[in-house]
Amino acid sequence: MPPAPDLLDFARRYTAAWCGRDPGAVAEFFSPDGSLRVNDDPPAAGREAITEVARSFMTAFPDLHVAMDDLIVRGGAAVYHWTLTGANTGPGGTGRRVRISGFEEWRIGPDGSIASSQGRFDAGLYRRQLEEGPEPAPPGRR
Repeated sequence: MPPAPDLLDFARRYTAAWCGRDPGAVAEFFSPDGSLRVNDDPPAAGREAITEVARSFMTAFPDLHVAMDDLIVRGGAAVYHWTLTGANTGPGGTGRRVRISGFEEWRIGPDGSIASSQGRFDAGLYRRQLEEGPEPAPPGRR
């Protein structure tokens, strides 16, 4: 079942907020008391904390680009699949480019914003890319 048009538009705008490098704009997609958890890190609770999570990625990867790969909707939840690319040239960065894919499981609140997001990506692959750079893209996926 394809995602509802309004949720698909929401996900596209969320992607654009990440690409716009405005961490506060990313946080605005969350409920005021919403939460974002990445892998097994403690959750960032509230828009101020979510802004700081977004800022940390945007600082580490000044040329950060996020692409929406898919959006799967199930009832009051959605799974947003993404690919992040960028060079780790922020303060203390390795200078290496990364290309990492992951997903966020969103629980959508009554106001239509993200009440909670549980994000996942392969942290080991991410660390290796920071040290060595990304693997070549498979043919047809550049």
